[in-house]
Order: sequence, then C-alpha cells, then structure tokens
Amino acid sequence: MTAAPADPRAARTRARLRAALLAECAEQPLAQVSVAALVRRAGVGRATFYLHYADLEALAVDACADVVREAVDALHAWRGVPDPASPPPPLLAFFDELAAQAALHRELLTPGGGGPLGLLLHRELRARSRTERALAGAPAPDLFASAVAATFVGVLADWLHGLIEATPGELAGQVWRLLINLHRTPLS
Repeated sequence: MTAAPADPRAARTRARLRAALLAECAEQPLAQVSVAALVRRAGVGRATFYLHYADLEALAVDACADVVREAVDALHAWRGVPDPASPPPPLLAFFDELAAQAALHRELLTPGGGGPLGLLLHRELRARSRTERALAGAPAPDLFASAVAATFVGVLADWLHGLIEATPGELAGQVWRLLINLHRTPLS
C-alpha cells in the first residue's frame, strides 16, 4: 500500500475495497473473484485498486487482518488467574465469526498454519504474547510466545480445513485449555 495510513480518504477507499472483497467472497471463492468485479462493486477505478494493493491476495490478507487482531485480543481478554472451564467471551465470539467466513480464511491459511494470513497471525500473536509474558516477569518469553503462536495458528488452520472436528464453541474451550496448560508447563 502506498497511501499514508493517516489519510482518511485512503482509509475509506481501502474499507470499501475490503467490504467489496468480503461480499464477493461470500458469493464465490477468492480464486474466481476478478479485479473488474471487485472495483465495480466497490465503486472505485482499477487504478485506485492498484494504488492500494498489489493484487487480490494482498487485499484479502488486509481484509482478514482484523480477524488476526481479534484473535490476538481474544486470547488476551482475561486478567488474573484464567478459568480453564470458561474461555473468554471474545474467544468464543472470534470462533463463531470465523466460521461464517471460513472459505476465505481457508484460502489464506493453509493446514498447519502457513499461508499469508497464517504468517501474519503468527507474527502478531507471538509479539503480543511475548510482550505480555515479559511484562509479567514470566520465564522464557520468546519460547512461550513462539509456542503459543504456533499452537493457536496451527490448530485454527487445521480446524478451518476440517482436520479437527469441533463446533466453534467446543474449539474455543479446547484451545483455551490447551493454551493455559502450555503457559503452566514448567521448564525444568
């Protein structure tokens, strides 16, 4: 993207393009979406699209980036001692919302957690986890941050690809307990 992030016009244009892409992907797979149909739906010119995004995949990753931030926020939505039996409500909401757009996310997140969205999710979740662990004075913040990010992204991707059978609520509970246990694992 070449436009300045503080420019409200550029932000509105990107928001229109993201909304148009999500609407297109609700009707057909990303691979079948054309730039022509997308810009027509968004009400912008083709040159405007390319001013903001290199290609449709870059737009799709940007459109799905909010889900990345929601995941990171959902995993860190608790304070104090976590209750393994009760995942935070934002984590439950995250999995419900993700299920509604599963097809698009499957195209950007490969089994095991790869793909452009998987890389972004891993990077942001690892950074947030590392920062919070370091601020708490917990041992091995780099190790645990990598483990948390890899575990969450891998499980999420495998669920989206049908390799893990669970409802969104079941998976939220299972992931929550898994991550709590990971954080409680002694290093010695």
